[in-house]
Amino acid sequence: MRVTIRVFAQLRDAAQHGVFDADVPAGASVADVWRNLTLSYPALAPFAGSVSCAVNANFARMSASVHEGDEIAFLPPVSGG
Repeated sequence: MRVTIRVFAQLRDAAQHGVFDADVPAGASVADVWRNLTLSYPALAPFAGSVSCAVNANFARMSASVHEGDEIAFLPPVSGG
């Protein structure tokens, strides 16, 4: 099934792209999408422990299922003061 992946801030810089279309197997989770993305863009791998995600603009857990046409967003940790 086809999904759209968006990455922001440091993730976009690391991948050198902000939007990707990807084919993922039926029954895939957000974690599966992340794993596949880091295989293509290894510079993203160090963010694995701190990345947040959203499915169709709603924050989600990495265990959330994805479906045909979903948009999955990955966001780096936010800091500031």
